Amino acid sequence: MGYFDFEKTSDYAVCIDSDGCAMDTMEVKHRECFGPQWIYTYGLDEHFDACMELWLSINLYSITRGINRFKGLALALEETKKRGWCDVEGLEEFVTWTKEAKELSNPALLALTQKVENPCIEKALLWSIRTNRAIHGLPANDMPFPNVKWAMDEMCKKADLTAVSSANGEAVEAEWKKHNLKDDCRVLLTQEAGSKAYCIGELVKKGYEPKKVMMVGDAPGDRDAAAKNGVWFYPILVGKEGESWARLLDEAFPKLLDGAFDETYQNKLIEIFEKNLGV
Repeated sequence: MGYFDFEKTSDYAVCIDSDGCAMDTMEVKHRECFGPQWIYTYGLDEHFDACMELWLSINLYSITRGINRFKGLALALEETKKRGWCDVEGLEEFVTWTKEAKELSNPALLALTQKVENPCIEKALLWSIRTNRAIHGLPANDMPFPNVKWAMDEMCKKADLTAVSSANGEAVEAEWKKHNLKDDCRVLLTQEAGSKAYCIGELVKKGYEPKKVMMVGDAPGDRDAAAKNGVWFYPILVGKEGESWARLLDEAFPKLLDGAFDETYQNKLIEIFEKNLGV
């Protein structure tokens, strides 16, 4: 069965990001897994603290929050090259791949390594594998943010819910199944299914009217993926996640169902979202 072969059961669809949006896992994964494994894999140990600050800025505390792991890696490597800390052979080709590839995932990168000889691309795959292994080794204390399960349980009664995440599929599957979030969803769409914009576009093709579709996310990439497909964006505010989920169920979701989610409301939400990120 393909990612988009599920049966549409409602006129409405709600797409939900995982890390940092539904699941309170983003901070620990970047601090304990993504960042350190990048430093070790690319031999940046001498600049550990500065590299960690750079990594967290790119992936958590700036306009690029929530970026695909490989795009984040490319940005970090380009910056460390500018600073004279690292100059990996093949970086330019890797950066081009992150900008042009339809799918940014381990399987896609593995397929590429079998076609081209490129040290940066090979290290990127090794880093991603090591990161996944480190994530598997994290203490099993991952949890959804407050009000997530309650909101999803209610919304799935009137809309088709789907995960739309740039995270690794195996991790999302395990976390959403563990906390019974998967039960509320038609499908879990992760990095293996394609970019967020691509996944939302494929969902719309199933017959949902764009103005009856909402993307719930915590990062500018979620906002942009929604805008690219003409669907609504509802922001989960960093540091105010529980409140955001309660407002989603009490205010935004009813507006979606009633046709009252309009451009004025959308602009208000985006203004609050960007201000919260310091944009």
